[in-house]
Amino acid sequence: MKVSVVISAYNEEAKIEECLNSVKKIATEIIFVDNCSTDKTVQIAGKYTNKIFSRENNIMLNINKNYGFTKATSDWILSLDADERVTEELSEEILALNEISVSGYYIPRKNIIFGKWIQHTGWYPDYQLRLFKRENGKFAEKHVHEELTLEGTKERLISPLLHMNYENVSQFLNKMIKTYTVSEADNKIREGYKYNSLDVIKMPISEFVKRYFAEKGYKDGMHGFILSLLQAFYHYVVFLRLWEANNYPEEKDTKSLLAEGGRLARHEFGYWIGHEKISNEKNPLKKQFYRIKRKVLS
Repeated sequence: MKVSVVISAYNEEAKIEECLNSVKKIATEIIFVDNCSTDKTVQIAGKYTNKIFSRENNIMLNINKNYGFTKATSDWILSLDADERVTEELSEEILALNEISVSGYYIPRKNIIFGKWIQHTGWYPDYQLRLFKRENGKFAEKHVHEELTLEGTKERLISPLLHMNYENVSQFLNKMIKTYTVSEADNKIREGYKYNSLDVIKMPISEFVKRYFAEKGYKDGMHGFILSLLQAFYHYVVFLRLWEANNYPEEKDTKSLLAEGGRLARHEFGYWIGHEKISNEKNPLKKQFYRIKRKVLS
């Protein structure tokens, strides 16, 4: 399998060399799209490829990624970001592929957040459709939750990409809160979102419960708890963006809003706390007792 590795980057001198070094074993060619970097990103990339293309730094990130795909000459493309690494296991798995009937492969991704591999909390396996036949796919050109549009059969690989994700809380807040919340709110409006004042409570609570309980964030220890809180705060800010977009509507009956919000919170937390007790209880009688208690309290 001949693979063109395509990378689009802006001011990534601290991370880009590890990314480029990780693909040497599998890359037939490296297509590097520089988004008008002002640091040493281009000089570092030049040590690994002469196929470097300069493009305006577009906030719609996928425009430049798609441009890079048009410069690839191999039958297959592996699309990477500067903070991603191809593991040795993934290199071996890709080199062993011989599926001519498959159009693309989902690759699991290990997210390293605040110095730790997050194995739960919705961050793993985090499958990404990144390896695909050149003529079959491109990214949708939107800013949040970008996905590759790909025709044909898709399968999953076993070996992971390594994603050097958020290094500190400031980075998380700057990227997720200041940037992504705007785009997510815009997308919700385009999809027909109808403003509901209860969402100021519902959206963050639902997100925390999903991350911490349903996606077992508690198994990631303090990291899982903090990330669940940060994701809940993210959805709170998304609501604020929606409130702003609707010209800050007043809520006349805040007492009822708080009462309904409290009921919702009790239901959500009561259900999942009961769920965990039921899952961990070995005694059949106690297990049945917890089922009844969960139904009554939630």
